[in-house]
Amino acid sequence: MLSHALTIVANELERHLADAYGPPAVSPQVRLGNIAEGVGGSSPGAIPRDVLAFSMINIREEKTLKNLVQPVRNDATLRVQYQNPALYLNFHIMVVATHTSYTNALLLLSRTIKFFQFSNMFNQDSVAPDSLGTNAPTNPLDQLETFKLIFDIYSPTLEEVNHLWGTLGGKQYPFALYTLRLLEMKFRATQAEAGLITEVAGDTSAPSFRQMGLGG
Repeated sequence: MLSHALTIVANELERHLADAYGPPAVSPQVRLGNIAEGVGGSSPGAIPRDVLAFSMINIREEKTLKNLVQPVRNDATLRVQYQNPALYLNFHIMVVATHTSYTNALLLLSRTIKFFQFSNMFNQDSVAPDSLGTNAPTNPLDQLETFKLIFDIYSPTLEEVNHLWGTLGGKQYPFALYTLRLLEMKFRATQAEAGLITEVAGDTSAPSFRQMGLGG
């Protein structure tokens, strides 16, 4: 699901850059990639030059939305299903400009920052239909149905930047760091199922107050 979420946003950014600034020199110019694999190298996973790369570097649970198991009522089958609650996660996403020209790298990075400034929330109704399907995972279980993705810029300190690029093992490229908030992770499966209570019957065999000698 994370792959589909980032693919949707990358497609939206790709479409915006082409519409606003014209056809790119490299297509697609927005790609998913592991920055730790290097840039422009011979490694099969290396990110090519002259692109904007989305790279996930951290995952954190949104504990404020953690809930207990909740029953789901199915009126069609008159059954109640018990499912583990969805897991809501936040991710730190690096957007790295790998352009050979430093000027072009800063140019594309600034365009990306402006894009997220005016369009930082994405859901199934706000994105273009093509963004949902282009390069989407082939298995439906890996695809998002309903979603709300919020991108907030994150400002690391110089020390954090130094540790980050040192951990990734590469030289620093122009980049921006974002927090992708509230990605819902849930496998569509039922843990347990039971019948609904459709009627509550009273005990008519119990003696009345008059029969017990308590009446007037």
